[in-house]
Amino acid sequence: MIVESIASDGDVDLRDEYRSGVYERWTGERLEPVAGLTNGRLHEPPGVGFAALLVPAYLVAGETGVELFAAALTALGFVAGAALARRLVPDPWATRAALVAGLSPPALAWSTAATPDAAAAAAVAGAALFTLRVRDAPKFGRATVAAVLIGFLPWLSIKFVPVAVLCAAALARWLRRRRRGLIGIVALEIVLVPTVALITVNERLYGGLTPYAAVPGEATGASTPTDYLERVPRLVGALFDPAYGLLVWAPFGVLAFLGLELLARSLRERLAVALPGVVDLQVTAGFLAAVCGVTLLVAAFLSPELEGDFFPGRDLLPAVPVATALCAWALRHAPRIGAALAAATVGAGAWLLIGGHVGGATLAPPDGPLPWGGAEAVVCALTAATLAFLLGRELYRET
Repeated sequence: MIVESIASDGDVDLRDEYRSGVYERWTGERLEPVAGLTNGRLHEPPGVGFAALLVPAYLVAGETGVELFAAALTALGFVAGAALARRLVPDPWATRAALVAGLSPPALAWSTAATPDAAAAAAVAGAALFTLRVRDAPKFGRATVAAVLIGFLPWLSIKFVPVAVLCAAALARWLRRRRRGLIGIVALEIVLVPTVALITVNERLYGGLTPYAAVPGEATGASTPTDYLERVPRLVGALFDPAYGLLVWAPFGVLAFLGLELLARSLRERLAVALPGVVDLQVTAGFLAAVCGVTLLVAAFLSPELEGDFFPGRDLLPAVPVATALCAWALRHAPRIGAALAAATVGAGAWLLIGGHVGGATLAPPDGPLPWGGAEAVVCALTAATLAFLLGRELYRET
């Protein structure tokens, strides 16, 4: 609706869109505003940044153009994910891991949705890739690309600010250590200027620092420290809950935890002392793990809900291309189990696409949600058992 308002009226005031019922083109349900009026206008979250990004595609080809543009951004995210994976392992492991992750049910389900998560996945992967390239060679062009992508993340949604801060801190640190102070200053200016501009826009449109200032109540759905403490179990649920856990719908992601174990093992055995080149691998894996960890923390503690009338994995999607690199590293060390997990993930994605379009035909599951047909609890148990086996085998080999 915000895209339609920008395209037709040149503003983001949705009062006339609600009155005309333009949303009936996309949903059969009656929609009600969630925000209050700001200076007599109705400005709804999530904000104007992502909507403005979609306007050109919407003007060219309407809703179909938006879907194709979103799919292209998703694909770029996994291209960047493959490039990140090549910093840890060579091909074919890197490309295979990116391909499997890109064909997983969560990636496919959200690839054409008009939500900022898929675009953020591409921006996060690109920012991580160019930030690491700055560490290799602190050139102005690389730093500029990294800074632009980092500065763009808060415009997509306020929930991407933590990962943007992490990438900006890493960029500044590596530029400073390589004595590229001028490039670092320029890069931070590129990050800060859009951020300051965003705060100004939010203040004028929504009456606060974020678009959720116009929404009554708490944007996160929690208001007290106790409420946030009660969300600690969601750290596990976001990954393994049978209803909405990401790894239940993309079992291949289990390999990312094996990648973390390989990193921990490398640090424990102090391999960098004997092999100086291992330092680059450790730094890359550690940085990517931090990006994934921040995304998980935001999803667990700041998302109002992880389960609803939408496909699982939305809040963790921005970290999926980045996690692909850790999965590729583990795939090289556990090719047989990795191949089985990849087959299950790609098969689930194919079932999701084909069964969802065929409907009641034989390719669709007899009952229950796609793609597991009601067997999510069994898949969850098998996924957890696979993870326990992989980690246990690595610990046994180490001893």
